[in-house]
Amino acid sequence: MFGIKFMRSSPTQYVIHYQSGQIKRSGSGLSFLYYRPTSSIALVPVGSADVPFIFNESTVDFQPVTVQGQFTYRIIDPQLVASILDYTVEGSPAVYNSEDIEKMPQRLVNLLHVAIRAEVGKLGLRDAIQRSVQIASTSLQRVIHEPTAAALGVEILDLSILAIKPAPETARALEAEAREAMLRHADEAIYDRRNSAVEQERRIKENELNTELAIEAKQRQIREAKVDADLAVEMKQQLIREKMLDGQIRLEQERKQLVAAQVDNAHHQADAQAYAVEASLRPLQQLDDDTRQLLSMQSAEPRLMISQALRELAKNAAKIGQLNISPDLLESLIADR
Repeated sequence: MFGIKFMRSSPTQYVIHYQSGQIKRSGSGLSFLYYRPTSSIALVPVGSADVPFIFNESTVDFQPVTVQGQFTYRIIDPQLVASILDYTVEGSPAVYNSEDIEKMPQRLVNLLHVAIRAEVGKLGLRDAIQRSVQIASTSLQRVIHEPTAAALGVEILDLSILAIKPAPETARALEAEAREAMLRHADEAIYDRRNSAVEQERRIKENELNTELAIEAKQRQIREAKVDADLAVEMKQQLIREKMLDGQIRLEQERKQLVAAQVDNAHHQADAQAYAVEASLRPLQQLDDDTRQLLSMQSAEPRLMISQALRELAKNAAKIGQLNISPDLLESLIADR
């Protein structure tokens, strides 16, 4: 009414109120009344904004790749931006008078495009695919230090490369190559596993054989120890037997000496007895036979006397004509016996 309008902005919007070509008021989140015929309102968004992008680039080995990602930026000098681009609005709610609001993201996309192209062009296909994080970091630093970004009054907060994809046929070739490499690695792993199993089996058999050899060696040592012990026992028993034989030999020798001494003593005793008998009989030997017979008859028994008489008769049998011996005499001799 009467050309008076009301403006209300949010905290993420920077408002610049121009009146008669001069800035009357400016700031974020302002609310005020203004006179429309003599006023211009610029509404600059100062909140962060995300901008996606897709670039088609070529690697150092001339392989086409598609770089997909997004970056985040915000306007840090809204008055500078408002002086470069047309951010004026009309009505309520505010409607921008031009399409300049779309030009700022595009300019930033162009800056990032140049930076990413420079980084991707240094790498081969495989390196470019694998180094997306490194490419994003290097490109972001390059854009931050670019004077053009500062001249636009904006700040790029973050840059993310979501994917770097080769052409479909190249991707299939890489997949086939990677698949073959994986299969080859799988075959090598199977081969290594089999070799490892064979090696482990060989080691197990070697350990078993070594264990058997060790057991045999121990058993041989035990047998040798037993043989040595038996030999030592046998030698000791042999020594004992030899000692016993030596003792028996000495005993027999002593017995032999004893017997010899006893025989010698017996000889001496016999000689002494013979000498004594001979000495005692020597006087009788010097007597004649008749005298000896007479001496023997003095103390002899009757039958000895009768036998002596018969012997004398026998000596003179040639002189005796007839001799009668009575049965009573013979019976008395037999009865005496």
